[in-house]
Amino acid sequence: MRSAAVTPEGDRIRWVELPGQEPSRVYVHGLGATSPAYFTEVAVDPRLSGRRSLLVDLLGHGISDRPARFDYTLESHADALAGALTAAGVSAAELIAHSMGGSVAIVLAARHPHLVSRLVLIDANLDPIPRTPGSQGSSGIAAYSEEEFVAGGGWAEVRDRVGAHWWSTMRLAGREALHRSAFHLTRGTVPVMRELLLELTIPRTFLLPESDGPLPGADALTEAGVSVVAIPDCGHNVMLDNPEAFVQATAAALAPQD
Repeated sequence: MRSAAVTPEGDRIRWVELPGQEPSRVYVHGLGATSPAYFTEVAVDPRLSGRRSLLVDLLGHGISDRPARFDYTLESHADALAGALTAAGVSAAELIAHSMGGSVAIVLAARHPHLVSRLVLIDANLDPIPRTPGSQGSSGIAAYSEEEFVAGGGWAEVRDRVGAHWWSTMRLAGREALHRSAFHLTRGTVPVMRELLLELTIPRTFLLPESDGPLPGADALTEAGVSVVAIPDCGHNVMLDNPEAFVQATAAALAPQD
């Protein structure tokens, strides 16, 4: 396990690192998740292994520190991740990022372009999300006030809704971190993540479950050079539900270009 201090107070982001050649590959998890649990199986597949690979836990999640004073905006997540990658000596990395992690990766590429050479986004959030009481995911968490979620029973209600699989990693996140991350994910960025993605000039691939149907705005993304790839036989956790198809698609996305 490696780590780097990423706030003035010394809070640390931690990651599991697999040795290999440069350029590095950086794996970033979604809300309430952790990268080693979600990505180790695919990262060690022979079609993706051989590169230096950092399976990073965002601040507030997994094995990283969970400071209650941090604001957990997408911009702050991206800047903290940038600090960790810089401390690790990473530049021009290939980012493979899931869900909220994909949103963070887009913001990272926009704010710290020297750190990112390619993006593979896995069912990432591109637009603001309505806050919906009682629903799963970020929209249900963000529907609570922070006080309701942290100390008023909201945390326990979410625990009972999300199921054992997601809860196994969500329980590692700080309560303030989980709520603020969800709140800011539903709010999005200015410009929104979709617009930031359209403006990037690096190679970009967007993976989504085939069962979700066409990706909204796919034509504009394709026209801007984003490769949109539907993955069969999976839900939101593409890399866990269908690792074979995920590895095939990701290896194709990261193949050397002529």
